[in-house]
Amino acid sequence: MQLDQSNKALSEPSEVVSRYLEAIYYMWFEKEPLRSARLADWLGVSRPTVAVGLRRMARDGLVRMNGRKEIELTPSGMRSAESIVRRHRIMERWLTDGLGLDWVTADAEAARLEHAVSDVVEQRLYEVLGRPMTCPHGNPIPGYSEASPRETRLSALAAGGGATITRVSEVAEREAPLLLAYLSQRDLTPGREVTVQETDAVGKTLRVRVAERDVTLSHETASKIWAVPQG
Repeated sequence: MQLDQSNKALSEPSEVVSRYLEAIYYMWFEKEPLRSARLADWLGVSRPTVAVGLRRMARDGLVRMNGRKEIELTPSGMRSAESIVRRHRIMERWLTDGLGLDWVTADAEAARLEHAVSDVVEQRLYEVLGRPMTCPHGNPIPGYSEASPRETRLSALAAGGGATITRVSEVAEREAPLLLAYLSQRDLTPGREVTVQETDAVGKTLRVRVAERDVTLSHETASKIWAVPQG
């Protein structure tokens, strides 16, 4: 599949703006309401710095604030964000599938390399990799695939419920890289079938069966894993 580049802006967003767009896109994709304070925490900058950045992006037609004071991407901002995320995820696939790096290292290296990759190299990498549909941990590559409409957070499943893991949240990847490694080491990865053995509403944990062993997860951790229920 060859993406249409005919309407692409003549100039790429700056690296700073790209970081903002990428973060906003990830939280939008996770259905997480986004306000300035949350974005500042994600980016590791002050709230006044984020406020200035958002004003400039609003002036450039990339973002807007809705009636609940939440940040939203405009159609133009969404196109730019999808381009950035697509490149990042293709780079991740190359770094894991081609070079054998682990998830956490691949994400960090992709973030460093993505700004230096041209459209030509991006498309060629995509073809050489066999046209992957997702990043290494299951998140769809914009323009090539979409998330399943049936997927739900693992934390939403009741005891006895079974599901197939589809992806691990990008928010978890960026904010808790050690969590990403933890899940990978315990086979909580895309394609794995899991069964919820027990839920503890008081302790806010659940125990799941995966790869012939039990793993106990906090509700917060389980909410970062998306899966399609069986049946």
